[in-house]
Amino acid sequence: MRAVSLFSGAGGMDIGFVKAGVNIVWANELDVDAAQTYQKNHSDMVLRQSDIKIAKEELKYFEKNIIDLVFGGPPCQGFSVAGKMNPNDERSQLIWEFFDVIRILKPSMFVMENVKALGKLTKWQSTRELIIKTAFDMGYNCFFKVLNAADYGVPQKRERVFFIGFLNTIRDTEVLFDKEISKCVLPRLMLRDVLLSLPPAGSKENPITCTAKISIATNPVLRKSPYAGMLFNGMGRPLDLNNQANTLPASMGGNKTPILDELILNNPGAENWILEYHKHLKGGGKPIPHMSVPSNIRRITTVEAAALQTFPLDYNFVGEKSSVYRQIGNAVPCKFAEAVAKAVIDTYKKTHQNVKLS
Repeated sequence: MRAVSLFSGAGGMDIGFVKAGVNIVWANELDVDAAQTYQKNHSDMVLRQSDIKIAKEELKYFEKNIIDLVFGGPPCQGFSVAGKMNPNDERSQLIWEFFDVIRILKPSMFVMENVKALGKLTKWQSTRELIIKTAFDMGYNCFFKVLNAADYGVPQKRERVFFIGFLNTIRDTEVLFDKEISKCVLPRLMLRDVLLSLPPAGSKENPITCTAKISIATNPVLRKSPYAGMLFNGMGRPLDLNNQANTLPASMGGNKTPILDELILNNPGAENWILEYHKHLKGGGKPIPHMSVPSNIRRITTVEAAALQTFPLDYNFVGEKSSVYRQIGNAVPCKFAEAVAKAVIDTYKKTHQNVKLS
């Protein structure tokens, strides 16, 4: 199955689609470091490091009907609750560049990924409706699904919306997709198991890559769980090793990098300093901003962050540490993408049982 990958980033979504049986014949990414990471790990694929507004012109020379699938995740900052949620944000407009490529190539199907807010919030209802209408006007039966990566073998509670379209179909592809994606559900993973499977932090294979100081917040934000709210300065929150991580942000690398307790990682029965300090605050105790945080409490490494996005352990990232963290945080988890790709392909096969893919 021939595919075109848009807004490819470091290649996380592409890894999943390739594992599902897709042959990527052309890809595009604007960011220089991410493009170099992609090329370093996918040397057999054609990647254009350029603005999609320029690069898409090349696609007009592709042989008609040669592409079966177009997929990608246009930048989401304009839709994200973590951003300004500005409908006029230039990055928000890139979803329409995605559909311009659909218009050029007329693939049999497409998959467009974005933040959960675009699929859930009333604020973006008109945008959702316009996406579906735009696809319909081009001959696609289009629907959207908000899915959680934690249900598909990813140790991270990362919810994303996927807009999925099938060309010239009359059967209810949404119902079929629901059945196929349900077959991809896996038992949830514990962070402890995933992290313990990696080389020790501080080793050559897993070096310490974030040294941003962890200090007690003067004005902590308390939640029921010690793994929510804000006990420390910065937006980096502790990881619950008996659960899945919250969504890894692209802003990792400084004090927004998630935190873990190395002692609890290796010895679950040890005293949990984070839990005890949270109890102190919840019980009415005052913040102790001058108190030192134990040295066993540290920020996650790029190797660990990549593992939480289910990148292969031998995946090589290009760029400064801050760029690598950003590339990892921006990625679609590989196993998440693989599940969606498999469900989409199997749905297509069941709606076109007599159609042979190119």
